[in-house]
Amino acid sequence: MLFPENIKIKILEILNSQFNGEIRIFAIQPIFGGDINKAAKVISSVGNFFVKWNDANKFPEMFHMESKGLRLLAESHCIKIPKVISENSLIDFSFLLLEWLESGKPKSDFWNHFGKALAKLHQNSNNYFGLDHNNFIGSLYQSNHFHEDWISFFIEERLQPQLKLAFNTYLIDSAVLKAADQLFKVLGEIIPTEPPALLHGDLWSGNFMVDFIGNPCLIDPAVYFGHREMDLAMTKLFGGFSSKFYEAYHFHYPLEKGWDKRMDIHNLYPLLVHVNLFGAQYISQVTSILNKFKR
Repeated sequence: MLFPENIKIKILEILNSQFNGEIRIFAIQPIFGGDINKAAKVISSVGNFFVKWNDANKFPEMFHMESKGLRLLAESHCIKIPKVISENSLIDFSFLLLEWLESGKPKSDFWNHFGKALAKLHQNSNNYFGLDHNNFIGSLYQSNHFHEDWISFFIEERLQPQLKLAFNTYLIDSAVLKAADQLFKVLGEIIPTEPPALLHGDLWSGNFMVDFIGNPCLIDPAVYFGHREMDLAMTKLFGGFSSKFYEAYHFHYPLEKGWDKRMDIHNLYPLLVHVNLFGAQYISQVTSILNKFKR
């Protein structure tokens, strides 16, 4: 993987400006595994950094929105978040430069610490559900217009846009839309009223890491103020976290009874995102959830 020379030049300018010296970059090591972006480790005379980049025309504003989300999470002082060094758009590429977080082994109380930290994060609230700007989940646009109640936000800003996209690209049919409409009518009876909570927004096992001293760190957010069960449900979507994580969370910020039975409803959103990003293999999970509420 060739590292774009114009990004390297810009990173040198940024580092020289921030560290007030003649900075040298010794090496740029590629990191593989991302679906949307390319990434690398930048080894320099003032330390190591993480950089990811993509097509500036294909994903405009993606890194700008991600940097705002990372800063918002960091301002809560609840859990380790990588520091944003810079986000930039060049003619052909956009990139995000972050501090390098060295990975390590989890401490013995890692999951307790993680559950407590997420509970503390979720206690950061707002007057409305949503956010003062829109952002992305994966490579998909995520609308965050403010709503006074969770149900209308969940339907209008989360489920309906993904359903519309899937229908317009022939991934789902009108029967799925009809089943979703039936669910919408009863959501207010199922989901308990809660204050808006600051969410990571895309909290699966690939979006946290263990730092070099064994503590949890959050990366790749899709931030907004929402119902906190969204984050908890997402942790369960691809296998789940340790039971100690959920016990610690519940101890520090108890969940309403039946939260585990509502997980499927909240996971409709990430499942529809996966339908739109990766295709039809996720449709059966969506229809299975919706069929539970057919009348």
